[in-house]
Amino acid sequence: MQATLGELGEFGLIQELTARLPRTAAVQLGPGDDAAVVAAPDGRVVATTDMLVEGRHFRRDWSTAYDVGRKAAAQNLADIAAMGASPTALLLALAAPAELPVTWAVELMDGIRDECHVAGAAVVGGDVVRAEQVSVTITALGDLGGRAPVTRAGARPGDVVAVTGWLGWSAAGLTVLSRGFRSPRAFVEAHRRPEPPYHAGPAAAALGATAMIDISDGLVADLGHVAAASGVQIDLHSGQFDIPAQMADIGQAVGVDPVQWVLTGGEDHAICAVFPADTVLPARWRVVGDVHKAPAPSDVRVTVDGHPWDTTPGWDHFTS
Repeated sequence: MQATLGELGEFGLIQELTARLPRTAAVQLGPGDDAAVVAAPDGRVVATTDMLVEGRHFRRDWSTAYDVGRKAAAQNLADIAAMGASPTALLLALAAPAELPVTWAVELMDGIRDECHVAGAAVVGGDVVRAEQVSVTITALGDLGGRAPVTRAGARPGDVVAVTGWLGWSAAGLTVLSRGFRSPRAFVEAHRRPEPPYHAGPAAAALGATAMIDISDGLVADLGHVAAASGVQIDLHSGQFDIPAQMADIGQAVGVDPVQWVLTGGEDHAICAVFPADTVLPARWRVVGDVHKAPAPSDVRVTVDGHPWDTTPGWDHFTS
C-alpha cells in the first residue's frame, strides 16, 4: 500500500522532495533555510508566478504527476523567456489532500526538476500545505544578462509579428482527450507537456525584438495585450500558419476548423515576438502578421486577414 502525505508529514515530504534536486551555478543557497539565495549578475531579477488547480488546469486521470510537474514549470519558465531573460530558479508551493500518495508528489517534483533542467534553471525552495484538492503554484526567476527587458509595449507600425514553437497543438490534444481518446499521441502529449522554446526569448531580444509575449491563453488574446500595451493594431495572416496534416484530420473528425485552435488555443507556450521589418530572422521563426497604426486611440486590437475577430479570442479563467 502506498504511503500518503498524511503519513509522511509536512517535513518528511519536504525532505523527500528536496533530496531529489540538483543545483545550478546561479544557486548560492538552495532549499533548507528560511529563503534561497540566487545570483543576479545583471543586478535585476525577472519574476513571475502562476498556478495550476486540479480540475481546472489538469486532471489526474488524463495526466501523470510527472506531466503536471513539467507543465507547471514550463508555463512559468516560458514567461521568463518571453521577457528576453534566461530562467535561473523556481519555487514550488504545493497544496494537497493528506490522502494523496507520496509517490504522486515525488513524481510531480521529478517533472518540475526535469523541465528546469531543459530551461537551465533549478528548484530552490517552496512550501507544502494541506488542502481539499491539489494546487501547484510556481514562482520563477530569470536573468536578463545585461539586456533591457522586452515588454508588451514596444510594437510599432511597420513591425512584423513572428512566432516560434507550436500553436494549436495543445488545444487539439485537449479536444481529443475530452472525447475520450488518447491519440494522435503527439497532440495529446503537447497538451500534457508543452515544450516552450526557451532559447528563443533571449535570442529574440538579441535580434532587436520590440515586443514579446508567451502564448498561454491563445494567439489572438495574447497579442491583444501587445496591441493594447503598444497602442497599435495587429493583423494576423491566416495563410501563414502551418497546419499539420494530423491536426487537419482531427479538425475534420470533430467539426472544428484547425485555424481556430491555432488562433485561440492556449497552453502551447510558443513565443511570439514583434520585430522591425528589416530584421533577418532565423528559420525557426515564422512571420504571421504585421503591425499597423490604430485607426483610433480606442481601436487597439487584433484583426485576422484584415477583419475583426468577433469570436472568443482565447482563454479567460472567469468566462471560459
